[in-house]
Amino acid sequence: MSPNALENGSTEIKLSIPLWEFVAMMASFLALNALAIDTMLPALEQVGDFYKIQDANDQQLIIFSYILGFGFPQLVFGPLSDRYGRKGLLQICLIGFAITGLSCMLAATFSMLLALRFMQGVFAAGVRVIAGAIIRDVTEGRVMARIMSLVFTVFMIVPIIAPAIGTFVMTFLDWKWTFGMLGVAGGLTFIWSQCRLPMTLPSDRRQPLNLGHIARSYTTVLSNRISLGYMIASGLAFGALFAFIGASEQIMDEVYHQGDKFWIWFAVIASGIGVASLTNARIVERIGMRRISHSVLILFIAFSFVNLITQYLLGSVFWLFLPLFTLTFGCFGMMGANFSSLALEPLGEIAGTASAAYGFATSTLSALIGLWIAKQFDGSVLPILMGFLGLGILSLIVIIWAERGKLFEIGAGKT
Repeated sequence: MSPNALENGSTEIKLSIPLWEFVAMMASFLALNALAIDTMLPALEQVGDFYKIQDANDQQLIIFSYILGFGFPQLVFGPLSDRYGRKGLLQICLIGFAITGLSCMLAATFSMLLALRFMQGVFAAGVRVIAGAIIRDVTEGRVMARIMSLVFTVFMIVPIIAPAIGTFVMTFLDWKWTFGMLGVAGGLTFIWSQCRLPMTLPSDRRQPLNLGHIARSYTTVLSNRISLGYMIASGLAFGALFAFIGASEQIMDEVYHQGDKFWIWFAVIASGIGVASLTNARIVERIGMRRISHSVLILFIAFSFVNLITQYLLGSVFWLFLPLFTLTFGCFGMMGANFSSLALEPLGEIAGTASAAYGFATSTLSALIGLWIAKQFDGSVLPILMGFLGLGILSLIVIIWAERGKLFEIGAGKT
């Protein structure tokens, strides 16, 4: 296989850019979303003070208003990208992301800030859907899982360093620049993709855009047991991730009194996902997506249970919580890429629509679940850990249903 090509079944789809640049570019698209969520975490208390927020839990709305905006629009961007192609629509979304990021700096009220964050989430939704569709345009099967894992590995560098970036920005500039830097990042990504991103969906593969076809496409997605099962399972599992992100600053500050070192411990926890994603990229073609993701989901449940029991019996012991939670969090690195690939694998002809449905499940469903769990924060970490355990069990039940009771299966037609 040439260095500028990706293997797709029995064919090669050539790219006009090196493979490393393609992976880095796709990761940058997804990283904008992580940057928009994690960079301002250290600034939440200052934002609350500036807007005179009475309930500290309401600070979480800065995160969840963005995530809610990120959800439903994906269902629109998917069919649009299947009809009109990827690049032009992507450019519009990148410009919108940049403008709303800069506009957040000028928000006069907390309500206006939340509205702008919601709109930024809408544009980020388009970026996320199109990135997933582009990857599916040029890969499939275990090759897709490997590429997704590489993308996730690069992408996960951002959550590791984003709070540190936010802290660094606030050292020299006003906290508002934790939002303004998103505008800068969106603008730079726009220039890069404008100059270097190739077209991946030729005209003869584009789908008609009408309500009947859209309805049939989404019916196809929802009627595929495997795709639907892994979408729901992902939505449940990632609800736990969003629950922690929403309450992370409060957990570190109020429970463990580590607020001044928040960015360090957040980086330690998030690094587990990066290590797991890189490991998955190295082993998934040999072992298979099902064996890895099913095993890791069971580990996720086990780690959550042990951490919950430990914190309940021994109290809020940070040096027990941190390693166990890092292992738990790392499971997302292997579940994410494999669940995504398994959900999209059967739906190559409608990759944009399938990517949109998956993105909706892992954002809106996850955000609503995560918001509810995060709002249960009561000065202890127990509600979050209970949420992790419960969502892990529900996710496993859904996968057992999707796979008709056969976990770890590999063989003809199985990946």
